[in-house]
Amino acid sequence: MPRERTFRTEAIVLRRTDFGEADRLLTLFSREYGKIRAIAKGARKPQSRKTGHVELFMRSRFLLAQGRDMDIITQAEMIQAYPALREDLVRATYASYAVELLDRFTVEEDPHGGMYKLLAEGLGWLETADDLLLAARYYELHLLALAGFQPQLFRCIGCDEAIQEQDQFFSTELGGILCPKCQDKDRSAKPISAVAVKVLRYLQTRPWETVAVLRLKRPLHHELETLMHHYLTHILERNLKSVDFLHRLRREAALFAPKDES
Repeated sequence: MPRERTFRTEAIVLRRTDFGEADRLLTLFSREYGKIRAIAKGARKPQSRKTGHVELFMRSRFLLAQGRDMDIITQAEMIQAYPALREDLVRATYASYAVELLDRFTVEEDPHGGMYKLLAEGLGWLETADDLLLAARYYELHLLALAGFQPQLFRCIGCDEAIQEQDQFFSTELGGILCPKCQDKDRSAKPISAVAVKVLRYLQTRPWETVAVLRLKRPLHHELETLMHHYLTHILERNLKSVDFLHRLRREAALFAPKDES
């Protein structure tokens, strides 16, 4: 969508860095214009009207003016703050992961209304969900679908036969499930349990409100996370910084967890 010299848009703050003495440099993901880099002049001053409306992960209405090198935020009005995503370190890390993942799948000024809606809803899930691992897997699968990388989970990508309820193989190279008969089509395909296939299918085809009541055991969570991160790393051809930080948080939590004396 072409932009006027001044324009309004609803956007979520993906990244935020200090700039100069009092300004903030922001990366926004907007509903109408996609990813935008903009500067919020004076936003670090306590008396600034922008203060509190341009924080990380916030969804706000912005009035921007086109500048020579980057857009300038002249007004900001917060719509949804997602406060828990800044107050809770674990939730903040999952939110950083959701934002980083979307950032890797998008380029500047390429609008995608579906991805904007997913991010806005996904940050809400991560703010309130009891099971953050489940929310992350749901977000990943639906972002992959919107980006054109939806994994094939219902038919074998080798022979096109319907997947049976049994252990299978997942091919990151081919983008989906291989039945045991077709394993040799990708020798690097990873084993995937029948229950993991079933859960991924459920997440792929049901609304979040239905999925949110699932209660998965830790080994199944580990299998799903390992598989999805392997697939995403293959597509993006890089590791994500937020994943490394999340793993470090878990190691530290395990280190300081109370020991079972029984």
